[in-house]
Amino acid sequence: MSQSNLAWTVLRMLQWGTDWFTQKGVDSPRLSIEWLVADVLQIRRLNLYVQFDRPLSTEELDKIRNFVKRRAKHEPLQYITGSASFYNVEIDVSPAVLIPRSETEELVERILLDHDEATKRVLDIGTGSGCIAIAIAKERPSWEVHAVDLSEEALSVARTNATRNNTEVYFSKGDLFKLDASLPGKWDIIVSNPPYIDRSEEASLDPQVLHYEPSMALFCDNRESVYAHIADYAKSHLNTGGKLFLEIHLEHPIETEQAYQTGFTQVDILDDLSGRRRFVRARI
Repeated sequence: MSQSNLAWTVLRMLQWGTDWFTQKGVDSPRLSIEWLVADVLQIRRLNLYVQFDRPLSTEELDKIRNFVKRRAKHEPLQYITGSASFYNVEIDVSPAVLIPRSETEELVERILLDHDEATKRVLDIGTGSGCIAIAIAKERPSWEVHAVDLSEEALSVARTNATRNNTEVYFSKGDLFKLDASLPGKWDIIVSNPPYIDRSEEASLDPQVLHYEPSMALFCDNRESVYAHIADYAKSHLNTGGKLFLEIHLEHPIETEQAYQTGFTQVDILDDLSGRRRFVRARI
């Protein structure tokens, strides 16, 4: 950031940051600088537009400079500021967990629309930040919500998020390939957004995803095996009438897999709001 005798105001910072991020090839340069400045000033992004002439203090400038350096290296905004909004909750995020996506909010919405407030027993497999489980628990406080993940670091973040959002979720360590041993009992709803990206697809990923988000939560050795294990567990651990909800790879024909052709009374492939095949809903 060059020095000059001109005062650094909000407007000047937004203009400079937009130009700088554009030069660095950062996605959504204007949004990026607005997001960072608003976080430092602890105001909503929209409120920046009524504070264009506000001068930035030395402390604010120092923090913005640090944020700008990190964003220029394509670090995700949510990791820089440490949080992300998801459905009806605010989620702390770190490089130990995936950043919650808008498509996953749609998955939560589908679960809630499919069920009334009558008490349900829910399991979230591969919970990560806990966003799915916590959003469900926030909307349906009478439901018994459990969540598992293989990563202790992720579980630590998830527990913090449950406390932050004043929700009760039962977290435990669990491997999606060994769920029978760690989670006794049956469920009314099982949901999972599992790792489903093949290593051969690395080159197609955005740099801020590939270089910053946890590979354990992104990549799998065998996508078919991941989906099959979740299906087999669901078929033996869902109550009658219970449902499995999955977020899936856009190009994977999961409905052709043997694991989804038997044992369920109905399997639906559902589109996201962009019209892309994104979710599976399978009923026992």
